[in-house]
Amino acid sequence: MTGDDVTALAADVHKRLAVRDATVAAAESLTGGLLGATLTAPPGASRTFRGAVVAYATDLKESLLGVPGPLLAAEGAVSAQVAAAMAAGVRDRLEATYGVALTGVAGPDSQDDQPPGTVFVAVAGPDDGQVRGVNLSGDRTTIRLSAVRSALELLRDVLDGEPHA
Repeated sequence: MTGDDVTALAADVHKRLAVRDATVAAAESLTGGLLGATLTAPPGASRTFRGAVVAYATDLKESLLGVPGPLLAAEGAVSAQVAAAMAAGVRDRLEATYGVALTGVAGPDSQDDQPPGTVFVAVAGPDDGQVRGVNLSGDRTTIRLSAVRSALELLRDVLDGEPHA
């Protein structure tokens, strides 16, 4: 998938959000702002995109997004539970309908005993949340772009499973 394909996916997500009169906020770690940049690329994104928090350092996941410290200590920053807490935290703190989050390892080194390419994406919505773990391959750039694609695909899937406003 190319950068243009990911931007087209972001535009599609914005259309689905607009139909629901809904908004989204992003919390990201390994992508360092790439998800937020992708979500702001389509024209008209400001109607549905609230903002993003880049919490690259583990302590910022706690202080900015409200991820519980004991959870971070027990699971490490790269886990399904942390991704879910990041999504819920950004949704609440940025007052969005949906929060989407990703955490993982872009490489080249492992982190929290997780190999490069280990990524968790999560969506927190008004009624429920979903988390998906993915194992990606490639260099740092490829893993980061694939992580953004995975986050947008999960958000699209959640939106497809919920009724329109």
